[in-house]
Amino acid sequence: MQFRGQDDYRHGSPQRVGILLVNLGTPQAPTAKALKPYLKEFLSDPRVVEAPRLLWWFILNGFVLTRRPKSSAEAYEQIWTDKGSPLLVYSQSQADQLRQYANQKYENQVVVELGMTYGQPSIASALRSLQQQGVEALLVLPLYPQYSGATSGSVFDVVVRELKSWRRVPALSMIDGYYDEPLYIDAIADSITTFRDQHGEADMLVFSYHGLPQRYLESGDPYHCHCYKTTRLVTEKLGLSKDEYIQTFQSRFGKEPWLQPYTDETLKSLPAQGIKSVQVITPGFSSDCVETLEEIDMQNREFFLHAGGERFEFIPSLNDSPAHINLVTELADRYLAAFLQSPRFQQSDEQRQQSLRLAKHLGADQ
Repeated sequence: MQFRGQDDYRHGSPQRVGILLVNLGTPQAPTAKALKPYLKEFLSDPRVVEAPRLLWWFILNGFVLTRRPKSSAEAYEQIWTDKGSPLLVYSQSQADQLRQYANQKYENQVVVELGMTYGQPSIASALRSLQQQGVEALLVLPLYPQYSGATSGSVFDVVVRELKSWRRVPALSMIDGYYDEPLYIDAIADSITTFRDQHGEADMLVFSYHGLPQRYLESGDPYHCHCYKTTRLVTEKLGLSKDEYIQTFQSRFGKEPWLQPYTDETLKSLPAQGIKSVQVITPGFSSDCVETLEEIDMQNREFFLHAGGERFEFIPSLNDSPAHINLVTELADRYLAAFLQSPRFQQSDEQRQQSLRLAKHLGADQ
């Protein structure tokens, strides 16, 4: 095996830290043709679908990928913008703002790239860009507040798969979640307060998180617990009583039991209980996407209103808001400190020149 190295590596070059900002991914276009390879990559991940691989291969290729791309494309088409996929647009803005912050605070010592677990820009391409910029330490920041093996775990798998081919493997740190970070809790709570200041309150506040199969929880995945702690901390900050909010799980797939209560079934049942107005927030999503904009704000809006509800309001994700960028930069600063305070990143220009002279003396960099 031939290992990949930096093309123009020079001894004595300034040491750099790379930040890899990661989100789930998105198709290149809202078409069945674009959705098929995206869904195949996503649903082929054993972290996402934990099933016997041969059996799942036949199900995926024989049934799922013959039907789902068309329906998924129709959903994406409803939320697609002139700039493209909302998730990609917001993720690029988050990366740009983090990059600008890093440039101002750390000058040329910290570089930032955006990668998607599935689709483009890929994690592999982002890592290779960081490698060519001379990164010797790497901070991976998945934009998933609550840890799950199906999200953050998959990021780790893809990162390691790429790093296994590098000649110089960088020092590595990965943020596995921030579900109880005070700045995150404050940002979610403030977004609810700001929305209610503008639109008034509703009979019920619904916290909707992406679902997972129930057996993942039973096998030790902490996602379910992380979601409940986020909800508890936010509602405590807002001073809400237990009859003013409910937590649900959305986006289930297949026939096996998933985390409950289900968002769609809950919203269908609320009007019969006298709850005529709801506000729905999705704290597990760092950027609005098809699951929030189409599934929640369109499909579930219709479910609620059709069942007799009178007012449905969706509270946007944090997206590229100042509060979210402040959270991301704070997380980056905290984890970068461990790298930047180490001796290798404290070298002076003279020390680097000494390293270069020694390398030349030994026959390198001629």
